[in-house]
Amino acid sequence: MGGNGANGTPADKRPNQQLTSWFVRSGWSKGELARQVNRRARQMGAHHISTDTSRVRRWLDGEQPREPIPRILSELFSERFGTVVPVEGLGLRTAHQSPSASGVDLPWAGPQTVALLNEFSRSDLMLARRGFLGTSLALSAGPALVEPMQRWLVPAPSAEISQAPVELVTPGRRAQCLSEPELDFLEATSVMFRQWDAQCGGGLRRKAVVGQLHEVTDLLQEPHPAHITRRLFKVAAELAELAGWMSYDVGLHPTAQKYFVLALHAAKEAGDKPLGSYILSGMSRQMIHLGRPEDALELIHLAQYGSRDCATPRTQAMLYAMEARAYANMGQPSRCKRAVRMAEDTFSDADLAADPDPDWIRFFSLAELNGENAHSYRDLAYVAGRSPTYASLAAPVMERAVELFAQDGEHQRSYALNLIGMATVNLLQKEPEQAAVLAEEAMKVARQVRSERVNTRLRKTLDTAARDYRDVADVVRLTDKLAAQLPEAAEAV
Repeated sequence: MGGNGANGTPADKRPNQQLTSWFVRSGWSKGELARQVNRRARQMGAHHISTDTSRVRRWLDGEQPREPIPRILSELFSERFGTVVPVEGLGLRTAHQSPSASGVDLPWAGPQTVALLNEFSRSDLMLARRGFLGTSLALSAGPALVEPMQRWLVPAPSAEISQAPVELVTPGRRAQCLSEPELDFLEATSVMFRQWDAQCGGGLRRKAVVGQLHEVTDLLQEPHPAHITRRLFKVAAELAELAGWMSYDVGLHPTAQKYFVLALHAAKEAGDKPLGSYILSGMSRQMIHLGRPEDALELIHLAQYGSRDCATPRTQAMLYAMEARAYANMGQPSRCKRAVRMAEDTFSDADLAADPDPDWIRFFSLAELNGENAHSYRDLAYVAGRSPTYASLAAPVMERAVELFAQDGEHQRSYALNLIGMATVNLLQKEPEQAAVLAEEAMKVARQVRSERVNTRLRKTLDTAARDYRDVADVVRLTDKLAAQLPEAAEAV
């Protein structure tokens, strides 16, 4: 049956008029459609799929194929007609998606990682502008997320296998021999994209990052010496992490999670445990944002355990700060405070470390440390019922973060987020006028960066202010100004 048999019973089988209509308009033969499905399935790593003309005929007659066939057909017809053709528009169901096709439980093997990264980035480039890719995914959480990520720690079967070059050469393509300057340039491109993200937010250059990632996965489908393959996997991991981070920043959460997961797989292939821990910290931050601090804590502990012997002090300090954020949102003040102290103590060793920091962690400055710890205290205050004690702990640390980011001038999104954070602390301290001043400054910065995360936090803060202080003129004025200057979610690119 080739792994793509019917889901429906004979009573359910009626001719699929929707699929037939798209098929007839495509001009494809049944054999051509079958070949395209098989080719796309191989690219995804779904090698169990083997479709033929009789199977296509049964789909047209009403048989419901299992995933990933519906998603493959959706993508093929979308490409053919230059418009989104959703699974439902083909008269197909998506109730029984396989984890490898749509979730996070993916095979931990180099060729599959390359194929999935290549396919997912290609689909994103083609369809994400219309929001199709994000809506075709579902977020994973709890054991469904954490347990597959724990396999990051499982050693490869042997050193020989783990260091073998990935060979996924497309027929007719000639292998490219990458030079050291070309590899250096690819690595430098990742640095440049990170700088743009910090300055401009995730919305401005997201598609450029995804496009670069797609190009790197094309290179990974050529045979290379093992050391070059590992460097390419490292570049792919950094770009996939950044694509995930930017997707998270503009509110595409399922897309972000998928990129994070694929980035972790690529980091494992690169043998870069500190980078893997950094990717897990991004996943943890997303879980905190989505109100799942228990999942966030599991991911952070996994990151800490996996990189305890090789991460630099700066990376370890960042992980402690994220651990504090998770504990704060779980309402565990003593553990939160301990993690804050560990972050501060470890960060004090950052400039004394013998090993240089990788570029991806250099963002974690004294300003970031203060900002994370202040947000932990702020979160504790909210969890504890707007506790003035924790608000008073947050205030001086948040003020210091705002001051340092103002001096920095480069990390505009972080500056805006900490201005908003300080405004929330002012509201906790019943100082609405001062909160309005900081929120207005944050609004100016928000207009310069394309970050739906900043906009959402700003709206949420002013909604709180308007609810609690509707009689304060500055709050009313600023709420009206926000509605005019920062309308609801712009299209992410």
